[in-house]
Amino acid sequence: MRHVDLPGLEGGRWVPDAPTGVGALVLAGSSGRVDAARAELLAGHGVIAESIRWFGGAGQHDGPWDIALELFLDRVSALAQDCDRVLVLGTSFGAEAAMLTGALSEQVSAVVAFAPTDLVWAGVRSDGSVTSHWTLDGVPLPFVPFDDAWEPESEEPAFADLYRASRRRYAERVPAATIPVERIAELVLVAGGDDQVWPAVEMAEAVRDRRRAHGLDTVLVTDPEAGHRAVLPGESVVTAGMRIRRGGDEASDRRLGAAAWAAIERLLPDPA
Repeated sequence: MRHVDLPGLEGGRWVPDAPTGVGALVLAGSSGRVDAARAELLAGHGVIAESIRWFGGAGQHDGPWDIALELFLDRVSALAQDCDRVLVLGTSFGAEAAMLTGALSEQVSAVVAFAPTDLVWAGVRSDGSVTSHWTLDGVPLPFVPFDDAWEPESEEPAFADLYRASRRRYAERVPAATIPVERIAELVLVAGGDDQVWPAVEMAEAVRDRRRAHGLDTVLVTDPEAGHRAVLPGESVVTAGMRIRRGGDEASDRRLGAAAWAAIERLLPDPA
């Protein structure tokens, strides 16, 4: 396996010794970090895998707000030049980006969304003003704002109820902010039943139901005891990030990750 830098981007491409014709773009969540471990894991199975920092780097916003979806669409196009099929894998806010990318690009064969959402959510600028997480052609996508009357119950907050309260308060904005998941060719959703960051299972079920109404199948992988972070086989537990309640524990998060990996393997060519 070799690592190739990408011009003007932090992160890179991991190229396996024996590529299988599958490419993957890997997007981390609210850290915006380069998920090198997941990209390397995929490359170890013959996937040409990329992961990039999508905020917080040189020339980028300092948070997940008004992020141009063209950043991800361009990487998909680049992978499609060298691969027969392109997958996009994302976690949390990265899952939001992954599903939007899959809905917008016919070059995406499948999306794997860890701790997914069915909606576009608000992004908060460094000055405290509110906008969308994402833009397309320079225009912010419709989004659901946060309920500013909500307050956490502890110093280490769980935000799942904030998302529920925001959906109720701004119900009239939900239709426009709903991700058009029926445009995604193939979709795997991975959600922990004890996710305390946001109600991932509820939102995953909303995604599945919307696709079902359009006659589309969806793979939904869940574990009732797992939290926000699924750990795939061979991955280390990520401990960085803001101090919040994420739910689950290492055993359940690894169990969810093992089930997710079985679903991912079905998207990859059979080993020679």
